[in-house]
Amino acid sequence: MTVGVAIGATGTGNQIDAGVRLAAEAAAAGLRSAWFGQTFGADSPQLAAIVGREVPGIEVGTSAIPAFGRHPLIVSSQALTAQAATHGRYHLGLALGTRLLTEGGFGIPYERPIARLREFLTALRRLTETGTADFHGELLTASTPIPAHVPGAEAGVPLLVAAMGPQALRVSGELADGILPYLAGPRALAEHIVPAVTAAARNAGRPAPRIVALVHGVVTSDPDAARAAATEQLAFYEQIPSYARAVALSHHHRHRHGGGQQGPDRMFRTVFVLTYIRTELESNVRHTEPRGTTS
Repeated sequence: MTVGVAIGATGTGNQIDAGVRLAAEAAAAGLRSAWFGQTFGADSPQLAAIVGREVPGIEVGTSAIPAFGRHPLIVSSQALTAQAATHGRYHLGLALGTRLLTEGGFGIPYERPIARLREFLTALRRLTETGTADFHGELLTASTPIPAHVPGAEAGVPLLVAAMGPQALRVSGELADGILPYLAGPRALAEHIVPAVTAAARNAGRPAPRIVALVHGVVTSDPDAARAAATEQLAFYEQIPSYARAVALSHHHRHRHGGGQQGPDRMFRTVFVLTYIRTELESNVRHTEPRGTTS
């Protein structure tokens, strides 16, 4: 097992400079990878490419780019450029996104997400491995009248999917190199998510998938403040079925017997680790900022 860190927007200062600085600090501390999310702000493949270029040795990746609102030709171009810039240390993470952000942000109907994921991965695999494609699906077309090679890019960018539901896990096992589960506790991972994607990969004749689990943690002397901040941030995910399911699976035994908590606080207790500062470092803790990490 290796451990990395997910680096988000810092809120102040230059985000690109901060990303490079934080990744360098992570590498110096022995962390092996840095991952960058995608919203409507900074372009995560560009950010990963810059960080990987500036911080030698660290693996970088996106976690994750929504398949809605993007096209495989564009995403392939971004991924191959990042792969060339980092000399083979880039990992491309994809996600299904959410209905709220897809329809509200892009004005695109959030329809047939699993079929879109399958077609997106099929076209993207061909593009990243060969630099060409002639794919014509029900939802997507990706054809290259001229080659889409990026000289210097390693053949085959690792493709990971932020998958947790049964159908997404099956498609990911068949077509991707691994998954990026988020907000899934140890029980959900060990008993449901990892077995499902591993079986799908085995049935498709593919190697065992890489599992990059994003796990929140916070070091604080004020657990109540940490809980309040985390609960507020996690409330959004409670309304998304795949995330709510992952949390529920982690509590399956307790809820089957009528115990356990509901809502964002249950989600918080599933995925967050609280460390109480009891040493001389306590005086240096001035704020609470939950950080996502990968392992």
